[in-house]
Amino acid sequence: MDPRKLGFPEQILSPRRRVVPGFGLGISLSLIVLSFLLLYTSSHGKFFFSLYDQPPSVDSLFSSWSFSFSSPSFSRFTSNSSNLPTYDPALPSQFPSLLNHTHDHDNATIQPDHHSPNPSLFAPNSTVSDVPKLDTQHNFPPSNSTSLNTNTTQYHKGTNHSSNAEDNLPSQGNPSGTNSSDTIEISNTQPVPTSYNSFYEDCDIFDGEWVRDDSKPYYPLGSCPFIDRDFDCDLNKRPDAGYVKWKWQPYGCNIPSLNATHFLEVLRGKNLVFVGDSLNRNMWESLVCILRQSVSDKKKVYEISGRTEFKKKGFYAFRFEDYNCSVDFVSSPFLVRESSFKRRNGTIETLRLDQMDPTTEMYRDADVLVFNTGHWWTHEKTSRGEDYYQEGNHVHSKLKVLEAFKRALTTWGRWIDNNVDKNRTLVFFRGYSYSHFSGGEWNSGGQCNIETEPIYNKTHLGKYPKKMRALEYVIQEMKTPVSYLNITRLTHYRKDAHPSIYRMEYKTEAEKRAGLRVQDCSHWCLPGVPDTWNELLYASVLRMAKRYWSN
Repeated sequence: MDPRKLGFPEQILSPRRRVVPGFGLGISLSLIVLSFLLLYTSSHGKFFFSLYDQPPSVDSLFSSWSFSFSSPSFSRFTSNSSNLPTYDPALPSQFPSLLNHTHDHDNATIQPDHHSPNPSLFAPNSTVSDVPKLDTQHNFPPSNSTSLNTNTTQYHKGTNHSSNAEDNLPSQGNPSGTNSSDTIEISNTQPVPTSYNSFYEDCDIFDGEWVRDDSKPYYPLGSCPFIDRDFDCDLNKRPDAGYVKWKWQPYGCNIPSLNATHFLEVLRGKNLVFVGDSLNRNMWESLVCILRQSVSDKKKVYEISGRTEFKKKGFYAFRFEDYNCSVDFVSSPFLVRESSFKRRNGTIETLRLDQMDPTTEMYRDADVLVFNTGHWWTHEKTSRGEDYYQEGNHVHSKLKVLEAFKRALTTWGRWIDNNVDKNRTLVFFRGYSYSHFSGGEWNSGGQCNIETEPIYNKTHLGKYPKKMRALEYVIQEMKTPVSYLNITRLTHYRKDAHPSIYRMEYKTEAEKRAGLRVQDCSHWCLPGVPDTWNELLYASVLRMAKRYWSN
């Protein structure tokens, strides 16, 4: 057979061919493979995307996700494919100050309003290889910074906690352990370990230590008018301010400082909603103050109904006018519905474990949801569990609080799966925040007012709460990706940062004595620890936004 009459594939494979030598054969085969891939990519769009940046599974996001951003080795993912999110918002070359936090925003420019993120956040001509290297000089504390711990041994990774963990809430006695023999002395000359990888690498950002950072806080003491009086320790004459000079440093990686201008650009045209108890209100007020600090015209940041106090149950929304976005808070301490049940001898208050709180209508269509619950489940009524938990028309005469908590979270998870668009809404659940009552509980003389330094000795940290194990189980069973902000461990160090007696300014000696008897060792001073929660939320939003909001 004349090889010139063969089809193109047959010419290549014919043993009698002379037109294609060995070298040409290799090139021809390569062209065929390349042509196939290009055709496949153009028709399917996400061929390379699936290798690198496919939407995360529930398992991959649940509980202390490994902090992983694009490695420079992935420079092959360029803008040749229109479907590829070629810009990593966590490493924005358009926002170089992301890695070097500053309060100077005089030169910031406001982009035209859009209902989607600023196009510059996902610039089509930007590739991973264009991203500047991490400037470790500005992202690690200076060599004379102070570390809480003398080594970087990891006490846990993700959720691999002891299988027999107790729900060890601080109660009687001093769980913090402040005896000098039990603590590690801090030396100002002790350097922070510099053998960290950059934040391109995988790591658990919730596994780390507190280090001194004189650049904190994100907003000056006394500068934010939207902090509830109960959280404004400086306004209430707390004499020390060292509690604001700490930064959370994960082991083995670095996270970006919270760049408020960039965060607002990411949220442009969107709304972020905190849902939960007063600890989430603590976090909400913190974020409002951080973001407000970057806005030059403070009059363009306001609560839509004009309120300046936020303790009452309800819905509160702060609008950032220049960005057409809002940061809201919905009070829902249990997430499920508080109800009542009629009996022959009267009506009793109940908690419907099988129904969500009616406030769901206020946040069903949010773009970012940050949930929490937990602290109200430790109060006497709920923890006793007698004639309180209701499912259908049945009120349990006795039900353990942990089982009730799990059933309520299952109801929450089912509602999320059935009502939230997982391709649009980013869902987070913030973990349990430790309290530090010493010598009693919140209502029996527990105190923390003498604490001015964090816990240094890890042996005094409590075990992982069983309630958070229940949360992890529920998230694993959900269809919707949920990112778990596991802040439990990092809060347990910070016995020094609660309002304690500085919840008000005392005018009489009688008020002072009353303040000593009833202290707040659950919430946090602002500025303070919740600023770090929002720093971790920011890093988490950047990672998820790249996957879901790239278009």
